[in-house]
Amino acid sequence: MLRQVLLSASRSPRLRRLVETAPLSKQVVARYVAGTTAEDAVRISGRLLADGLTVSVDQLGEDTIDRAQAEGIRDAYTLVLKQLADAGLSRDAEVSVKLSAVGQALPGDGAKIAYENAYQICEAAKAADTTVTLDMEDHTTTDSTLSIVGDLRKDFPSVGAVLQAYLHRTEGDCLDLAGEGSRVRLCKGAYFEPESVAYHGRGEVDRSYVRCLKILMSGPGYPMVATHDPRLIEIAGSLAAQNRRVQGSYEYQMLYGVRQEEQRRLARVGEKVRVYVPYGDEWYGYLIRRLAERPANVAFFLRSLMSKK
Repeated sequence: MLRQVLLSASRSPRLRRLVETAPLSKQVVARYVAGTTAEDAVRISGRLLADGLTVSVDQLGEDTIDRAQAEGIRDAYTLVLKQLADAGLSRDAEVSVKLSAVGQALPGDGAKIAYENAYQICEAAKAADTTVTLDMEDHTTTDSTLSIVGDLRKDFPSVGAVLQAYLHRTEGDCLDLAGEGSRVRLCKGAYFEPESVAYHGRGEVDRSYVRCLKILMSGPGYPMVATHDPRLIEIAGSLAAQNRRVQGSYEYQMLYGVRQEEQRRLARVGEKVRVYVPYGDEWYGYLIRRLAERPANVAFFLRSLMSKK
């Protein structure tokens, strides 16, 4: 129930204004968001890479309904990619892109505009010697997003896809995408979806995650295991061993600010670990979905909102 409330709040303009103007919001946000500028993202990326981790940088923003704004986010990605390359970090620092941020939700030609903007980001990533992963959003965008992934892969084969284990359809999508060289990030899912398309119980979602992970680990693609769940991390390691995968033929992914010691522990034992590094002003929806994933953080966050200092 708490998760459903939080996911509804992530799209509330009124609550967004309250949270964004609260006295200590910035301090709380700093735990999960690298900063507001490309320079902040590059600085944090450098720090993480120095610890033996890799990163995926995300310019925060979604549900863009203005073409100029979509192009602005596209340009922000090309800028951060150039800065990562100039800093000598780009080989271990990819970018993650939400298609809704670059025009997918625009009326009429939204999908075409999103593809064109994403294509330019992919060109910038290729020039920087790195890759792009297209984030997945709510279930109504899944077909459009996977279609754009397929189109981009014709010229940029390394483009990564994201699949969400809580959707009923995801096992089939895993079978379709588990081909040679295919990079697939598997996460549980962070949007409030109807029961007609998604599992709601934690056990159901976890079991679906394992079924999907078995498909990806047994195929010739490159699985990206996006979870903080210790049990699922252990299962992923066992599946990798069963399928005789060497370290580096798959990777673990975790969020900036979450289970940092576990990130470093996995890296110390030779696993490839990628940290999802978001930055920018549009942090509200991202933060609330992170709280929905980790309800233990809610009390901390609420205390900060009530503070007068």
